[in-house]
Amino acid sequence: MARIVGVIVAIMLVTALPGCKIVKTPTAEEKAATEAKNAFDPTARVDAIWQSQAVPDLDRRAGDLKTVQQLAVASLDEAGAKFGNPRKQSGSPWTFAVKLSGKIVAVDTASRAATVDVDVDGDGKPDAKVQIGPAIRGTAIRDALDFVDFNSFKNQIEWAQFGKAFNEKVNTSFLAALPRDGLVGKSINVTGAFPQPASGQLPLITPSALTLGQ
Repeated sequence: MARIVGVIVAIMLVTALPGCKIVKTPTAEEKAATEAKNAFDPTARVDAIWQSQAVPDLDRRAGDLKTVQQLAVASLDEAGAKFGNPRKQSGSPWTFAVKLSGKIVAVDTASRAATVDVDVDGDGKPDAKVQIGPAIRGTAIRDALDFVDFNSFKNQIEWAQFGKAFNEKVNTSFLAALPRDGLVGKSINVTGAFPQPASGQLPLITPSALTLGQ
């Protein structure tokens, strides 16, 4: 009886063999290709949402500079909820979407992180600094978008790369074409974002849109 059972088992095993699937171990080159295909591409991710989501979102929610500043003094959280990203990381400072129009009263182009000082209220004194690159400090554009959430990213590295990609997009889209000479005295219109500055400091605005006048 035992012999018969053994024969049956052997037949079943032989019958099952054709259905087995042999999984090929990928080569190092194949692994590298797969990893590259699945790698996070911050530039592509920003490109995909820049015109369709990011620019319209900031334009829609941006408040006048003085309005944003006054509300931030009265209630920082209320200002952040209205002009910023309520889904920001816990403990991170508020970053606000803002619009301003004024005159350029000072320029700093000695650094790659160039800025222009803008007088908004006509008193001849600067009310804000606007970054004109090519190097852009901070991650204000990323941080002000109300549809962006840190938890949708794999880790802090991807989150940081995503923020940097916005700065690169701003520079290639319009800042790189800005003149560097004769800016003082020109009118300027800006939509963008800025983090709550330290007491006594001018807001440092990263533009999502910028136009110069005469």
